[in-house]
Amino acid sequence: MQQERCSSSDRPLDPGCLQARDAERSADRPACAPVDFPVAVVLPAGGSGERVGLPTPKQFCTIFNRPLISYTIQAFERLPWIGTVVVVVSKENHDLMLNIVQKFNHTKVNVIHGGTTRHRSIFNGLQAFCSTSNSLTPKPKVVIIHDAVRPFVEEDLLLKITLAAKEQGASGAIRPLVSTIIATSSEGYLDHSLERAKYRASEMPQGFLYDIIFQAYQRCSEFDFEFGSECLHLALQYCGVNAKLIEGPPTLWKVTYKRDLAAAEAIIKETLSRSACIIAGAEAEAAELAKTLQKNLNMMETDVIPCAKESNAEYLSKTQNFIHLSTTGSNFLGVLEMVKHFEDTDHTRLYPVVIVWVQLNMTKQSVDSQKTDELAAFRSLASEVIQGNVLLYGIQIEHTKVPEQWERSVERLTQITVALIRDRNAALTGQLLHV
Repeated sequence: MQQERCSSSDRPLDPGCLQARDAERSADRPACAPVDFPVAVVLPAGGSGERVGLPTPKQFCTIFNRPLISYTIQAFERLPWIGTVVVVVSKENHDLMLNIVQKFNHTKVNVIHGGTTRHRSIFNGLQAFCSTSNSLTPKPKVVIIHDAVRPFVEEDLLLKITLAAKEQGASGAIRPLVSTIIATSSEGYLDHSLERAKYRASEMPQGFLYDIIFQAYQRCSEFDFEFGSECLHLALQYCGVNAKLIEGPPTLWKVTYKRDLAAAEAIIKETLSRSACIIAGAEAEAAELAKTLQKNLNMMETDVIPCAKESNAEYLSKTQNFIHLSTTGSNFLGVLEMVKHFEDTDHTRLYPVVIVWVQLNMTKQSVDSQKTDELAAFRSLASEVIQGNVLLYGIQIEHTKVPEQWERSVERLTQITVALIRDRNAALTGQLLHV
């Protein structure tokens, strides 16, 4: 029942937006050097998500047309020192999960069936490594257990959890308690409260020497399988291994309720909008506007390039936001070349790309006098590329030599551009906004 890993080497380009430190930089950090042993991940994803109150289990709810679990998987797959990610799902969601693996090109994933409880599912996931004949799931030295609905896990924490597990046998992330814990009497009255400073909330991820956690599950009782909730406790109770506890960042929260999906979407939007590439035409006015925009977009990391030719493929592949500047009369050739590049490189598979096409009107013609077929072509293009996960917006700005008026126009252009990149509102694609 295991899914073969996709053999394609063409990994979707990952901007590393969802992590505090991206994978490209992490490869240069000396801290990564100690991971010279096999590491695997088990993601139990068999829950029904009753608390979310939606017909779709929360791990399969989509953000930007991508299931939440895919974001979580990518957080692990992007790390070269993690070998295999075993995703454990219910039988009824097995085919759905296989489709996600294929659609988003998750090359390290094996999908297996879960059990009737969380602990049974985790045990099923651990047993996937027992088959010595299956090269897709080699036995790891350390296994990380994580929640499928915690997509914002950082590499630094994963590294600390992994190394502590190798040294201690078990490790786990913790967070300070937000609320005071109280006990109630059988009659519904306050019995006593706990001193919050002495306690911590147990979170995910948790790491274990594989032999330790597998042995713990082999020894645990039916009561543990049915009602247990803490893997670290099983390692302590059945193997005598006291876990090293590591305080994690606030991003460890998991999607539990419907409102958490909106919060996750907001985080993804914010992180995706941290950088932009400004592409300017050859005209002097467009080049000057590009410089001014770059200065105004001080909340983003921006690069300015002269055109979207093949020689600039590096710039096209490292961000999800593009501002394409051209003067009146320019066609969509530059935008079309960008879209073609994205199709060839699979750049839009994991995250949507935003292209803001800014047309600098030098002719003093009113917007209403533009040719109808030009507007129709723009809307048609936007409607076509949105199917490929590209959001195309249009803005027209009137050029003027009056300094005060031009400054106000550029400021307004900046505000609209930032809003389009941050909101990523598909409903606005194909519209030509005016400054």
